[in-house]
Amino acid sequence: MANQQSATGLAKFGDLKNRLLFLLGALLVFRIGAHIPVPGVDAAALAKLYESAGGGILGMLNMFSGGSLERFSIFAIGIMPYISASIIVQLASEMVPSLKALKKEGEAGKRVLTKYTRYGTVLLATLQSFGAAAFVYQQGVVVSSQVEFFASTVICLVTGTMFLMWLGEQITERGIGNGISLIITAGIAASMPSGIGRLLTLTSQGSISYLMALAIIVGALALIYAVVYIETAQRKVPVQYAKRQVGNRLMQGQSTHMPFKLNMAGVIPPIFASSIILFPSTLLSWFGAANHDGWLQRMAGYLQHGQPVYILLFATTIIFFCYFYTALVFSPREMAENLKKSGAFVPGIRPGEQTSRYLEKVVLRLTFWGAIYIAIVCLIPEILTSALNVPFYLGGTSLLILVVVTIDFRTQIASYMMSHQYEHLMKRSAMKSLSRR
Repeated sequence: MANQQSATGLAKFGDLKNRLLFLLGALLVFRIGAHIPVPGVDAAALAKLYESAGGGILGMLNMFSGGSLERFSIFAIGIMPYISASIIVQLASEMVPSLKALKKEGEAGKRVLTKYTRYGTVLLATLQSFGAAAFVYQQGVVVSSQVEFFASTVICLVTGTMFLMWLGEQITERGIGNGISLIITAGIAASMPSGIGRLLTLTSQGSISYLMALAIIVGALALIYAVVYIETAQRKVPVQYAKRQVGNRLMQGQSTHMPFKLNMAGVIPPIFASSIILFPSTLLSWFGAANHDGWLQRMAGYLQHGQPVYILLFATTIIFFCYFYTALVFSPREMAENLKKSGAFVPGIRPGEQTSRYLEKVVLRLTFWGAIYIAIVCLIPEILTSALNVPFYLGGTSLLILVVVTIDFRTQIASYMMSHQYEHLMKRSAMKSLSRR
């Protein structure tokens, strides 16, 4: 019996091992794809082009794609079209009555909305692929004919984006954690060694002083510490369970709490905000450069990192998506009804409508401070990079995504192991009770 129990435990943890191996294999496929170039491009000339204009929007796009843009690989536009399409569909499902009705139909409605998201991804990926092809062709780094290059580029980039979307869904279903977030995190992590190497090179060449390099490293470590500290902070709302009659026994009331995180929206707001800004600014940069349109180039310049318009727009969209996403995932009325049905109440607050209003007030306050915190974390490196004239991209968004997704991944592994240990203990106690009979 003991051998059977240990075999069951090993099988459970074997399932976790298989999920982790699948995740590792999927990320390995992503990194291999990031090195497969689109045909018809002179790689050496493209590398020189990126070297001369690798900051700002191009640097951020390259970071999110894991260096794919620098090599103009099949994953050059990354997963951003899918994120943009998800934003549009989620916004539409709150405003369009027909889509709102679909959202309430449960799993069937969710499948239809997912289909619309995929159609939107194809459309946005096609537009971005044309823009990328026009930009690269204008730079004189293409070695094939125009028609052949445009056709192959659009097909390769759209296919690469759809493959990443499918890969993210497979990671979510068969691996651990959110697949899309982990793909973005893997791209950011893959660009870190080259960023550190570039910092060391610039320091050795005298472009950056040793004091500034040390300040950048210390500032990044301090920001990581602050993010970890705030992400683990909780607002505990006390909950009291009333006395209950269970058979012939009177169960005493219990006191517990509901934990609310300061940042309830996670990394979704900065990702959504970056996607919203990157899409028009990238198209403006590419088409402006392709057509030599001064108006388009000026508009693209306003949306570059460190510009007042970019900072204001970025902060506003982060705060908006903090409130929007929190409203999507949290319903105070539903939580108040669940507490009332289970015989629980918040001390000093009447069950029902008053509890709903109280929880909504708590969440709105937390969301306000959480939105301010995310905006500060994402914008401080942007402002300092511009003020200190650091000649490469250094973004708070990437740091926030890297830390928060890592914390969430660790939490999901711990909860997965705990749930399976609990199931193992329950089966063990059931087997003991059967053996006594």
